[in-house]
Amino acid sequence: MRQLSARHGVLALLLACIAALTAPAKAADAIVPPAALETGFRQMYNLDFDGAHNTFTLWEASHPDDALGPASNAAAYLFAEFARLHILESELFTDDQRFAKREKQAPDPQARAAFDRELAKSDQISGRILSSSPQDTKALLAQVMSNGLRGDYAAMIEKRNLAGLSYMKTGRVLAQKLLATDPNCYDAYLAVGVENYLLGANAAPIRWLLRLGGAETNKEEGIAKLRLTAEKGHYLAPYARLLLAVAALRDHDRETARRLLNGLAEEFPQNQLYRRELARLPPQ
Repeated sequence: MRQLSARHGVLALLLACIAALTAPAKAADAIVPPAALETGFRQMYNLDFDGAHNTFTLWEASHPDDALGPASNAAAYLFAEFARLHILESELFTDDQRFAKREKQAPDPQARAAFDRELAKSDQISGRILSSSPQDTKALLAQVMSNGLRGDYAAMIEKRNLAGLSYMKTGRVLAQKLLATDPNCYDAYLAVGVENYLLGANAAPIRWLLRLGGAETNKEEGIAKLRLTAEKGHYLAPYARLLLAVAALRDHDRETARRLLNGLAEEFPQNQLYRRELARLPPQ
């Protein structure tokens, strides 16, 4: 069970920032991201958290009925904490024993308060919209995001792995509901892919127990869904490429990991995480 808890925690982290921010669209239309929100996410990936908060705050002010604005701002607060606490180091996720023995983190109380405030605002807006329009794409994505972010915080900062698993499963169910309405929302495939890949990596008896609890545990299906987001997603394509790099490292495929990390390092030069991960790889 200790190994299972470790994998649950790994999964919860990889749910970090499970969200796709989209402009209003008909159910059958491909989702096109608003430029301002796309800018905010790119600032976040580049570790410009002040810039991301400014961008998302301006979006919230001009779009008060959009639940994705505050959900995005909450993501920036969480990623800033991850950066401060050095949580996204790949060594933590490729070594299950090290993950199981990780220490509980010391969160910034002001960042936590802001994180909770933005998520509460997003939940209020999305709940109101879904009560009258249950298939609204942006509101569903905001709820997927809220569950993913809460799961990340619970598992990676508070070390509550089972709580992270619960949030993860809820987010995956919401993502599947969204994809049934709009299969072109490629960012949403991330929520499905993460669960299948990481839970599918467990031994067969554990996978059986997880499936009894409603989890999906197909590792190959998980990788396929992550690739969909990496190739066709908007906001989450860079994050999906990072997750695929971690998966490659776990499978000892260093060349694939190197290719993915090189691309990320070139695209986001201010984020030193990618270059540090490249430096850990043995020479070609």
